[in-house]
Amino acid sequence: MMPFDFEGYFPYSILEAVQLFDRLYQEGKQPLYYSGGTEILTLGRLNLIFTKAVIDLKGIPECNTLTFQQNSIVVGAALTLTQLAESKIFPFLGETAAKIADRTSRNQITLGGNLASDIIFREAVLPLLLTDSILVIAGRDGIRHVPIHQIFIEKLHLNPGQFLVQIITDAHYTKMPFYVVKKRKLEVVDYPLITLAALRTDTSIRVAISGLCNFPFRSSAMEMELNNKSATLEDRIERAVRCIPAPVLEDIRGSREYRVFVLQNTLYDALTYLEGVSA
Repeated sequence: MMPFDFEGYFPYSILEAVQLFDRLYQEGKQPLYYSGGTEILTLGRLNLIFTKAVIDLKGIPECNTLTFQQNSIVVGAALTLTQLAESKIFPFLGETAAKIADRTSRNQITLGGNLASDIIFREAVLPLLLTDSILVIAGRDGIRHVPIHQIFIEKLHLNPGQFLVQIITDAHYTKMPFYVVKKRKLEVVDYPLITLAALRTDTSIRVAISGLCNFPFRSSAMEMELNNKSATLEDRIERAVRCIPAPVLEDIRGSREYRVFVLQNTLYDALTYLEGVSA
């Protein structure tokens, strides 16, 4: 149960949602956009957020899209992780989504909610980083199409009143071999030590990682080392580890050294698989 009362609003268009936010913000109601709502409920119960109004985005058609359009895959931000996991349209994203939380939670957590989360993992972003996806952002200035690498830098950077509508990905990525694995210390549904996603394009292998540092990332420096075929696989991995872009986490789930050990073994498995599989 939430420790405070709030009003609920249910817009059926992007414009209506943006106008609602603007009006409620001017009224001092500290509005929040809502799709799955799992994080709002969790943080609200812990008194870490407060609002007098939530704007539910699930009634907006564009936020529920899952289709091909002009050689691209268009995925609505209000789709749940379960919907993505069960869809065959974007297998890489679907398999990544299927490894997040448990089935009950995936039935509620939305793609947009995961990407905009304050929780550090945000694992659904990994395949989107590797496929250079485009994010469709709505706000008082209209609708913008923004390359993911310009707006997701450690976290999703949205201005007040903006929300994520859709993700657009070039459909040719669906034909490329991929590898995704989530490593936990104990429980099947525990937070990960690391989640690693890898994609083999026509020219190289791309890698993105969550849980290793305080944010999910794709590192061009790591990829350069991993794709250096003049070195042995072990040396490529060792050099890539030296390029980790931020301090490695150390907590109750695992020490820094253990996480790096898990990463090295996971990279070995990923590269062995992707370099051996037929395109």
